[in-house]
Amino acid sequence: MRAANGTSITVRITNECPGACVPGQIDLSAQAFAELADLTRGQIPITWKLLSPSAADTLSIRYKTGSTQYWCGVQVIGHRNPVARLEVRTSSGWTRLPRTEFNYFISDNGTGCGGALRLTDIYGEQLMVNGTAIRPEVVQPIRASSPSTDLAGGPVPVAGSGPIR
Repeated sequence: MRAANGTSITVRITNECPGACVPGQIDLSAQAFAELADLTRGQIPITWKLLSPSAADTLSIRYKTGSTQYWCGVQVIGHRNPVARLEVRTSSGWTRLPRTEFNYFISDNGTGCGGALRLTDIYGEQLMVNGTAIRPEVVQPIRASSPSTDLAGGPVPVAGSGPIR
């Protein structure tokens, strides 16, 4: 991200704003903010772009507390680029699960819980996962196959601007 004064830093976004943030607003740690401006400023205008990391973390799945074969929440951890879509394999093909604001994809009726998953990142790249045991709150490293390429990203950067605080 770059401040209006030209100073720039690279940060990893790990969660949402803790308070009343508006779309495009980013809440930085005090340490990161101090690299861009004096902390007393409180908010400053910035521009930003999404960068794909040079190496991916271990890709993992975590099922939400309370997940069973009849209902589950699935969280993808360690993907290289933001995951745009998670689908589960059913007898009639792939079914897209809705994403919650707390970053889990939910199967309200248990469809696909523990079964094969297809992950699609914001660049359209896909990975397939051949089922993962339903073990709530356990981070499970997964092996994924690639129908196209891995979640390595594409050439199109995502960018934006807005205030930070």
